[in-house]
Amino acid sequence: MGSSGQARFIRLGETSRARIALTVDGETIEALEGDSLLVAILTARGRLRRSEFGPEARSGFCLMAACQDCWVWTADGHRLRACDTPARAGLSLVTEQPELSWPNRA
Repeated sequence: MGSSGQARFIRLGETSRARIALTVDGETIEALEGDSLLVAILTARGRLRRSEFGPEARSGFCLMAACQDCWVWTADGHRLRACDTPARAGLSLVTEQPELSWPNRA
């Protein structure tokens, strides 16, 4: 089920939408057309990302693009809010900020 454990979300409805593939931390995941990045990632993994301040898992907080808990980055370093960014086929994401230099990173 991916590098971050069992999926956080389980899809119960709307299963007939077109399937798309995107890459998260080098792992290909499947989403449905119209999913936000947050839904796509949490349907495939147990967490969205790891906190900058410690080892804790983060999975989004406000779900309306007002906080800063759901940041993910494109492979070229652009920051996106996962809760309000639509998933797109072929998108490549990383869940830790490129060039992050927090003391809890080895």
